[in-house]
Amino acid sequence: MSVRLRAGAVALVAASALVLTACTGTAPETRTGGADRATGSASPSVDGAAQQRAVAALGAVTKTTAGSMRLADGLVPPTNRWFSGLVYGAAPQPVFPTPISWQVTDDGFAAGLPVVSATEKTIAGGAVQQVGLDLGADRTLVSAYDQVSVTVEHRKGSTVLGHTVLAQGSPLVSYTAERAQTTTATGPVTATGDGPDGTTTGTVAADGRTWGVVTSGDLDGSRIALPRGGTVVLFPVPDDATSQQVRALSAAAASPLQRVTLARSSTGSATDGEQRTALGYRTAARGDTVVVPQPGQGATGLDCTGLHYATITGAAPVCTGDVLRFAAPSLQADDRLDLSDLSSSERERLTAQVRADAGDVSEASFGADSYGGGKDLYRVANLYRLATQLDLDDVATGLRGQLVAQIDQWTDPDGCGVSGTRCFRYDDTVKGLVGQAPSYGSDEFNDHHFHYGYLLSAAAIVADGSDELVAKWRPVLDLVAADIASPEATAVFPELRVYDPYAQHSWASGYSPFADGNNQESSSEAVSAWNGLARWGAVSGSRATEQLGDWLLANEAVSAQRDVLDPDLRAFPGFEHTIVSLNWGGKRDHATWFSADPAAPAGIELIPMPAVATGYVAAGGKRQIARVLAEAVPEGDYAVQFGDYLLMYRALASGSEAKAALAAAEELPAEDIDTGNTRSYLLAWIMSRG
Repeated sequence: MSVRLRAGAVALVAASALVLTACTGTAPETRTGGADRATGSASPSVDGAAQQRAVAALGAVTKTTAGSMRLADGLVPPTNRWFSGLVYGAAPQPVFPTPISWQVTDDGFAAGLPVVSATEKTIAGGAVQQVGLDLGADRTLVSAYDQVSVTVEHRKGSTVLGHTVLAQGSPLVSYTAERAQTTTATGPVTATGDGPDGTTTGTVAADGRTWGVVTSGDLDGSRIALPRGGTVVLFPVPDDATSQQVRALSAAAASPLQRVTLARSSTGSATDGEQRTALGYRTAARGDTVVVPQPGQGATGLDCTGLHYATITGAAPVCTGDVLRFAAPSLQADDRLDLSDLSSSERERLTAQVRADAGDVSEASFGADSYGGGKDLYRVANLYRLATQLDLDDVATGLRGQLVAQIDQWTDPDGCGVSGTRCFRYDDTVKGLVGQAPSYGSDEFNDHHFHYGYLLSAAAIVADGSDELVAKWRPVLDLVAADIASPEATAVFPELRVYDPYAQHSWASGYSPFADGNNQESSSEAVSAWNGLARWGAVSGSRATEQLGDWLLANEAVSAQRDVLDPDLRAFPGFEHTIVSLNWGGKRDHATWFSADPAAPAGIELIPMPAVATGYVAAGGKRQIARVLAEAVPEGDYAVQFGDYLLMYRALASGSEAKAALAAAEELPAEDIDTGNTRSYLLAWIMSRG
């Protein structure tokens, strides 16, 4: 989550390519911005002309919030990326391409391997300036990017001096001169020998850290004379590396990184298969390079050295290779609770509650902003689904009518003709949809997946089995889906706006105006968004959307359980909490944007508890659930914000805990039930676990 101050299957063919471009044994290229497309590309999966017609019909926003951007002409503005802070705002912000930090300086750039420390609530690894180059530059802009890497252009006035390439999962800082020049390193470079292809290797020390240097230029102390096309590659030397290991890493680092490609595939079924990711690290020489998987990522296909870099998620292995491969267990997208084992008394109790909650639904029950309004739709849609499951036809009919009337407004193909606020317009500068009652910075492209995931989820529930509703809503809802997760870059939307394939999670801040990088708070709302995307794909008959949703869902859920709900914190003994609720590029916090209440950090990682949540939120087991709840509700009083979701979480621990949670849920004050929830859904969830 970004700045949010809220109060309130069929088996697939093994390794079948669900690719963004064609797969031929190595990761295919998915370059954003049209810089250079992969050869052998598959036919586009998106009808770009139809998209353009649809957004034109919606109409344009009155004014964009983007301001001036440090971005090359012809590129789609990159919102919600780990490097978005380089593009937006008055000055470029530090960025954190794991495992290093990098920032623009007055004359060039500086990089560092963050020094990781831990306090009671924070694991910090902020930007440090250990090594860099003085280029004589006075401005930068992003000149190319893909899903994992970014290319920064350094200029003096209108003269292009050179380009630096950075990437998630790479410790390399790769600078290439656009013209002959002499650059100055931040300290004297000690030459250590000859590298491949006529390069020279060396080291430079600063702030207690030694960095390797590989250059095709001439070294003279701290000065490096570069011809046009000459290169300097910098990388932090891992602790305890031997001279032989440093030479091997220097050889792997000698060829500058150019870009990173992405391929995704799946194996098996939705219940016992895998969602696979392959990131291809492409260098000028098309050979092996230095690659750093995330701790616990389960990467394969690399030659790891036994060395590690300290990062805010733990000790990350230092490896060589050209493709980083990892997999996440498939997670069946689901929006239906299993009520088949309810006792007759439970069914009777739930029926009465559904009737009572349905009686409180009116036109005034639905908000106008894309977050609050989306949650309202989701709440009532779940209530409608329960009514259908309980054969309450009269209740279901009434709820369905109200939901259709509301979703009709949000999906008006002519924009805001029906409603002046419950609708979308198009920002042609930033290339995306903006709800016309902005909330939590949604007009700055904050939290779009959180907001729009609720709408997609609700629409999928209501339109399930109705060709008429699918046909009516699809023109706009497909745009909503593409805003947060287009499978490819088009003239209208960027590719995968919010999702970081290396980190395996999304970023929530649109413009990322922070010195600690981008951030995401509510991992659970991100998981819910991808569940909604997959369900909308299934209901609307779009296999491509469903498959993309499945891949995003599996990966975001893995990250949520590994990094948020049940993290391995043994490397950070100073950190005194059991979950990490606010993840940044440069730090991890046990905190929220909106509340200091002890229930908030856990609650924001559970909301809104769709049926699919049972597949990952309890991965830590009964012991972890007990530890989390001991922090969140130390007195055992669930009459707090998110108390409803905490009770649902408790119900996953065991049958006896589910019974205790059900009793507490019956007595929970109405004001402590979240606006995205009802007592009906709360009881149904817990009953289905009992």
